[in-house]
Amino acid sequence: MTAYALNLPDQLKYEVEQLAQSQGISLDQFILWAVTEKVSTLKASFPQIAYRQGTNGQLVPVIKGTGIRVQTVAIASQNWGMSPNQIGNEYELTEAQVREALSFSVVNKGQIDAAIASEQSLEIANG
Repeated sequence: MTAYALNLPDQLKYEVEQLAQSQGISLDQFILWAVTEKVSTLKASFPQIAYRQGTNGQLVPVIKGTGIRVQTVAIASQNWGMSPNQIGNEYELTEAQVREALSFSVVNKGQIDAAIASEQSLEIANG
């Protein structure tokens, strides 16, 4: 990872510190999260997908405003054979949200597969 000096106006720094604290993460983690989310938004391919810090400290893609991980939707579709409509009903998502999450998971297959494998490893380790 590359270090980067960042100068923030005092008031903005204070607000960011407060938000980071409320999320239980460091200022650096919050800034990384915010920049990642903004880059994702600017790419505009997946405007309903954002990044949130997962339980393992890594940033994970989620459906905006829901906290539902993209990998959850991918597992429901791939492993459980659920249709987008069924997934939407199960997780209280619109069909558009489900379809965007599925599209995101295809485009970012390596990232989603790694997240799923990591979670499976933790489940096995914790038995």
